[in-house]
Amino acid sequence: MKLEAVDISGMASASSIIFDVLRNAIITGQIPEGTPLRQDEIARKFNVSRIPVREAISRLEEQGLVLTQRYKGAVVAGLSAREAAEIFDLRALLEPEIIREGVPRMTPELLAEARRQCEAFSASSDPMEWGDLNRVFHTTLYSASTLGYFIEVCDKAMDRVERHVRAQLVMSNGMARAGREHMAILKACEAGEADRAANLIREHILGAKASLLQHFPTASEGKTARPEDT
Repeated sequence: MKLEAVDISGMASASSIIFDVLRNAIITGQIPEGTPLRQDEIARKFNVSRIPVREAISRLEEQGLVLTQRYKGAVVAGLSAREAAEIFDLRALLEPEIIREGVPRMTPELLAEARRQCEAFSASSDPMEWGDLNRVFHTTLYSASTLGYFIEVCDKAMDRVERHVRAQLVMSNGMARAGREHMAILKACEAGEADRAANLIREHILGAKASLLQHFPTASEGKTARPEDT
């Protein structure tokens, strides 16, 4: 398992630290689907008992990033094409409402920050940055909204597909298209056109869904099969 050892024995909330490290490693693809999360091994790397590790893994399971399999214990959850499509359909319902509600509350400072992030996304030539830049652009725009529960649900949904979105941007050469769509969304927000921004977000998400499904990994490429795939 690719995890850098960190001594957190003297820190507070060890389970939260372990949860954050594991979550980041899972959604960025550092720990591949199907990888067992062995509590003893993780506990040694962080110099803690198994208790905070067990708590962290339980939280990851609640978010759908980990599942418990008979004889294997906790493993990094796989994702089927059907599940991925469902997640994007959910995002296409919620995120337009988030941005529609948020546009009237967007300050010049927030829009300026979103523009900087949009330009950084378009200018980046480092595939390792693309997923983070894509997500932070969306998060910045959504931060103006007061629909906190919608945002929380979407954030967890994005966690589930983050690994695949990152890979899709590389495999489909989707950066240029995503950059253009981001700029169009931003301009609608800057103009105060809430409905237009919402429609563009929906089209953006559904376009990403179509591209993702076209490049979605199959079981023969190393994906951990889910029951509905068989």
